[in-house]
Amino acid sequence: MTAIPTDAVPAAQGRPEKQISLLCQQSKIGKKLPAALYVHLSAINHLDRKLQEYEKQTRALLPSEYAFTLIKFSYDQPKISYLLYPDFDSDAHPALHTSIQVNLESGTTQQRDYRTSNNPPILHRKETFVATNYPKYQEFAELTRQEEAITLLKDSSTIGTRNGWQQRLQELNVKIEGHKVITQTEFQPKIDRHKAAIRRPDLSKPVRLALEAGLFSENTTFFDYGCGHGEDIKRISDHGFTSSGWDPFYRPDIEKISAEVVNLGYVINVIEKPNERREALLKAWELCQKALIVSAQVLISDIGQGQIAYSDGVVSSRNTFQKYFEQEELKTYIDQVLGVDSVPVALGIYFVFRDEAQAQSFRASRFRSRATTPRIRLTTKRFEDYQEMLSPLMEFFTERGRLPIGEELASFAPLLTEFGTARRAFNLIIQATNQDDWDAIADKRRQDILVFLALSNFDNPYKRLKLGQLSTQYQTDIKSLFGSYQGAITTADLMLFNLGREGFIATCCRNSKIGRLDHQALYVHISALEHLDTMLRLYEGCASRTIGRMDGATLIKFHLHKPKISYLFYPDFDRDPHPKMQASMQIDLRDLQVRYRDYHNSDNPPVLHCKDAYILPDYSQYEKFAKLTKQEESWGLLKNIKDISLWQGWQQKLKEYCAELQGHRLVWSKDADPETIKCVKAQRKSKKLEGDTF
Repeated sequence: MTAIPTDAVPAAQGRPEKQISLLCQQSKIGKKLPAALYVHLSAINHLDRKLQEYEKQTRALLPSEYAFTLIKFSYDQPKISYLLYPDFDSDAHPALHTSIQVNLESGTTQQRDYRTSNNPPILHRKETFVATNYPKYQEFAELTRQEEAITLLKDSSTIGTRNGWQQRLQELNVKIEGHKVITQTEFQPKIDRHKAAIRRPDLSKPVRLALEAGLFSENTTFFDYGCGHGEDIKRISDHGFTSSGWDPFYRPDIEKISAEVVNLGYVINVIEKPNERREALLKAWELCQKALIVSAQVLISDIGQGQIAYSDGVVSSRNTFQKYFEQEELKTYIDQVLGVDSVPVALGIYFVFRDEAQAQSFRASRFRSRATTPRIRLTTKRFEDYQEMLSPLMEFFTERGRLPIGEELASFAPLLTEFGTARRAFNLIIQATNQDDWDAIADKRRQDILVFLALSNFDNPYKRLKLGQLSTQYQTDIKSLFGSYQGAITTADLMLFNLGREGFIATCCRNSKIGRLDHQALYVHISALEHLDTMLRLYEGCASRTIGRMDGATLIKFHLHKPKISYLFYPDFDRDPHPKMQASMQIDLRDLQVRYRDYHNSDNPPVLHCKDAYILPDYSQYEKFAKLTKQEESWGLLKNIKDISLWQGWQQKLKEYCAELQGHRLVWSKDADPETIKCVKAQRKSKKLEGDTF
């Protein structure tokens, strides 16, 4: 249901029930159903002030002794119901005892008693009724995740009463104890953990990402804890690194040895016993000297197909166990067990660093935009004589946005002997280049630092990042580019504050000169991210720094009206003139919940048009994309984007216009009837849409 901005409410003056309905539908607190909003008593003060006043007036009509747990706001009628669930905290699915409905129009009340009912209504998803700071919120939410994992909550219309719920539990051979799903006591499955190991044709994604991220340098040692068939060990060895690994089934006799990089790849999610799962994580960390790679399953596909509940996960038809983590849940688990602040790299993949400075350097590097060394505009004899000596200084400034100082100057000894100082040498560089280009690089590095510092405090505002936690070089960057660490932090804090202002991100999106804007969102190709306005980069970082960016993401979607970021995967973006979406990952920045959709097997996936609109003009294939868009516009194919947003609609449109695509070129369909083509041409001409001649 689309949220209505608060400033739209005054338009409904004279119709208070309409105002209340709008406020209920836009509420960030409570459980929204088609006809009503349900809110726990403890969350009343989180509601909009008008809703609080509305409820306060209604409550005055209740019997003074009446107790209640939930409040039900009706959308369509001036009515509020007060529902009593006395076992709300203790019972996983409490039954309704009594309810009183108050009619504000007539001032009357209607009471119902369910205490003697054999089949009273019961509650599910209790965390949706309360605020996130409710003492039992996490316990409620974890129960919901377990129940969703085994489809207990599927088809809510049949489980809303006690009898229907008991029948569903019996069907899946489970029961609820406390706030946990457990199997019936007679079921003790044999778990074949080794069957979860799969053979891969290449490096596993976690190890590949570690390699690409630079965790491996010359002479780095690697150990794979729970290595399965050992493919990663062999392939890392093929890259020239010393590698080994242990597995309780496939390589039980191999010694567990410490290494600089240790991989715990998709291990903790296949261990059915929580204490053994924790032990595996601790042991892998104990062996790690520099960086630990931790990965686990975080997505659920085809749940319910031959799977049954066991412990805190599910058992498949192959007798393998899977504990499916939420992405944020996985980070919390790693951080709490190891006492660290793990770094999300991709969905279900985290890096953990031994050295705090290295961890922060890695985080900072992920928000460092690329810069190109300014080109030589005017050569002089003196510059030509020293160009080879000056090149390292130009590269250093391009990388750091400043000149080297202190111990960094040791690398520039010949240059200092010749010029005396780095500044004098740089003055000669400026004579041959453009000062504005160097200023732009310095400003780019300032913005990179601000994004990093703002995100560091976004993650944990009560535990500020200290200057001493950063590498010496990064400390120097901050002091040189900002004058002081405090000055940089103050600016970063202001940026974060502005992000929270209502409508601020929507305004940034509408003002963006990069990307494609529609009424819902701004869409930007991943290659253009670092060129976006700093505030949009920061906003995207709030999602990717905490959750991790979807590996292989093609487009980033900045939602205009909701605090959400989506990553869209079009694997054939460069090759296909109209690529199909294969997957999407949406992150809600209010609670960091992740929603993942897979279109891989869909017959009618979303399809992309106007590819040139998402990229920058310096993109390698920009001209080819732009030419196709212009051609399709001239044919009238792109007039109604909504009609062609899905693959089948696009194919139908091409057929109607007797068109087909040859690479990135539009041509007349070979199978089209000649008379139909004549009609289409005539129609185009009459509408003055005809473009290129074919």
